[in-house]
Amino acid sequence: MAKQHPGPNSKHLRPIGGYKLSDQPLELNAGRPVIEVVVHNTGDRPIQVGSHFHFFEANRYLEFDRPAAFGKRLNIPATTSIRFEPGDRKTVQLIPFGGLQRVYGFNGLVQGWTGDDPTPPDYRPDRAESLHNARTRGFKFSAQDQGDNKKQ
Repeated sequence: MAKQHPGPNSKHLRPIGGYKLSDQPLELNAGRPVIEVVVHNTGDRPIQVGSHFHFFEANRYLEFDRPAAFGKRLNIPATTSIRFEPGDRKTVQLIPFGGLQRVYGFNGLVQGWTGDDPTPPDYRPDRAESLHNARTRGFKFSAQDQGDNKKQ
């Protein structure tokens, strides 16, 4: 027996490609570990950082705890961003990248896996090398991580 179409007056009818939205609130990134960092725009122009940008590699004029941001992105909805006006100081939440946790591109400071789990040594980018790259290319670090991480 053929299944019948619900008809044009049915409450179940949705256009092709339509969405069925829940009436319950949605919690983004539920259960993911979250850290907070204070970010200061030391530049003279506004800086905008998108939701899935590797925050460790964000604009060199943003001053924050870069080592803590290694392998992390903003905890905001996809396709959105946070804008830092010149002189702004904001606290942002960061979460680890999901999936394979591979980071390529951006500012070229890290080219590979950024997770915390054990992995073959040839697969993980050298974290100390990434920190060195950021420092030598003039990326700002917050005062509390200037001394401790220069050795890395």
